[in-house]
Amino acid sequence: MTLKIAIAGIAGRMGQALVNAAAGSNFVVAGGSEQPGSAHIGREIGAGALISDSAAKAAANADVWIDFTTPLATLAALELLKNTKVKAAIVGTTGLSAAQEQQIAEHARRIAIVRAGNFSLGVNLLVGLIEQAAARLGPDWDIEISEMHHRRKVDAPSGTALMMGEAAARGRDVKLNDMRTPPYDGLTGPRQAGAIGFAVARGGGVIGDHEARFVSDEEILSIGHRALDRAIFAKGALHAARWAAGQKPGLYSMRDVLAL
Repeated sequence: MTLKIAIAGIAGRMGQALVNAAAGSNFVVAGGSEQPGSAHIGREIGAGALISDSAAKAAANADVWIDFTTPLATLAALELLKNTKVKAAIVGTTGLSAAQEQQIAEHARRIAIVRAGNFSLGVNLLVGLIEQAAARLGPDWDIEISEMHHRRKVDAPSGTALMMGEAAARGRDVKLNDMRTPPYDGLTGPRQAGAIGFAVARGGGVIGDHEARFVSDEEILSIGHRALDRAIFAKGALHAARWAAGQKPGLYSMRDVLAL
């Protein structure tokens, strides 16, 4: 069965990765959006569809909306989708506040939404391994999460790093917000027992490097993932789109999609 998708930010790096991943598969790119004033507005996507400056126009003939843009743009798009036939949305936008996450949950009352900080199969398996390690290693093992991305990324830590932190917190049956430590800088004093630390680096064109370290007095366990091609996120998002199109309204994660 052919699934019609509409892509937010279709002219961007992730948007083009989604277009390329959809080519030659059972997906049709039925629409795409860009910011008002973009030079790409009006450009033909294929199958007679044009790039629009409105999510409502872009999604007019789509079954699933895919959005990897910015928090404000994503929320504005979900609001506009109320007037379309879209039955599911894939949201990979990062940098959302707790209040904005709640707004997405509200939209999930009417359509199926798969929300994830990373749609890579490898990353989602990594997250599962981190949760297991945290559950099995005692509190005398310190947890540190590090990530590096390209110089253009505007939020930190990355959505994937936060997914990893949440997994570690679940494994220890605590809340990440209670155990997340501020960045180490200056005279910080000794490390708090049970804390979950984050380190961030930015530079060049790095797609995404992530690592979780479990550190005891005697040994270090490192679990990591390196993205070599943005296509892994696009393929995962399309897999989620196919799955979400058949689901009831609700807020889902890649754990649900992959039955992890």
